[in-house]
Amino acid sequence: MKWKIPLYKVDWDKEDVRTVTNVIKRGMEWAIGPEIEKFEQSLADYHDSKYCVVFNSGTSAGHAALLSLNLKPSSEIIVPSFTFIATANWPLMVGAKPIFSEIEEETLGMDPSHLDSIISKKTEVLMPIHYGGMPCKIIEIKKFAEQHKLTLIEDSAESIGSTIGNKKTGSFGDMSILSFAGNKVLTTGEGGAVIVNSKKIYEKLKLIRSHGRQINSNYFQTNEVPNYISLGYNWRMSSMTAALGISQLSKLDKLISKRKKNAQYLSSKLNKHSKVILPFNYKNHKSIFQLFSIRVIDNLRDDLIEFLTSKGIMSKIFFEPVHLTQFYSKNKKKISLPTTEKISQQILTLPMYPSLTKHDMNFISDSIDEFMETL
Repeated sequence: MKWKIPLYKVDWDKEDVRTVTNVIKRGMEWAIGPEIEKFEQSLADYHDSKYCVVFNSGTSAGHAALLSLNLKPSSEIIVPSFTFIATANWPLMVGAKPIFSEIEEETLGMDPSHLDSIISKKTEVLMPIHYGGMPCKIIEIKKFAEQHKLTLIEDSAESIGSTIGNKKTGSFGDMSILSFAGNKVLTTGEGGAVIVNSKKIYEKLKLIRSHGRQINSNYFQTNEVPNYISLGYNWRMSSMTAALGISQLSKLDKLISKRKKNAQYLSSKLNKHSKVILPFNYKNHKSIFQLFSIRVIDNLRDDLIEFLTSKGIMSKIFFEPVHLTQFYSKNKKKISLPTTEKISQQILTLPMYPSLTKHDMNFISDSIDEFMETL
């Protein structure tokens, strides 16, 4: 379907085109070019971190992060069920077990008060997400992780640039996962990264990313015989992708500012509806509105989706509970996560992007007004 207003549009400019074109035109180092390390250093600096390793996707980044920990096969990793399925899949990819946590309603993130009831002697890692660009209660979660000597990995795929006070998400955990997929605030089409302060983990991640190959120069530009010292994969990011990432990162604050302004305007148009719960900033948590997700109560959500679709306005459900998917629910003990299940029946993501105009937002809000008037 061709949407009048899609869920997202990529914000790009001539500088994005120029940086990618420069890599192409030089005819060399399309892989392992200087842009890789520059992008990594820029991302590390942005998060006040020591190291960063970029990957070909956020999913590869998360997989590599868990591989770097050398977890025991019986290890348990606590993740929210209210997330993209990759978060839950990563433990299985390394022979561990995902344990699903409840979420809370203020940030839609992992509920710190639920963790005591699901932790066990096998628990090794906590992996909360920052839903839709809103920081979860990561400070409380971090305290719990430290108390129980657990590794804390932030799934920051949707939250680059969001803050609690003056501290950015992605800088609270032992590691943080970033995604640069097509709908993200900073996008390279596909891509991901791991932010980390441990040099030991940093070196492991580089080996995992590139065949377990230990080499100090560009593999494609040297006749040095490499040493393969561990199992690894081909999860490298291309030089063109990194160049685009550098350009996108240079204007990230501007992109976030536009999203915040649009989210404020759209909220002002929708706040009259008693059956709509708008996204809000919890205490000093500042969202970047990677998603503009409302909650529609009284079982009206699916009817609203159908109505908006008839108007050519795209909307989407992020997320259905992972523990209720066919894969995770079959042959497994039933899990009760009432808040997760309630939120997932109400959640609806509306269009949000920097170039969204007031005309577009008025059309969205007028359409929702029209729907509500039919009730």
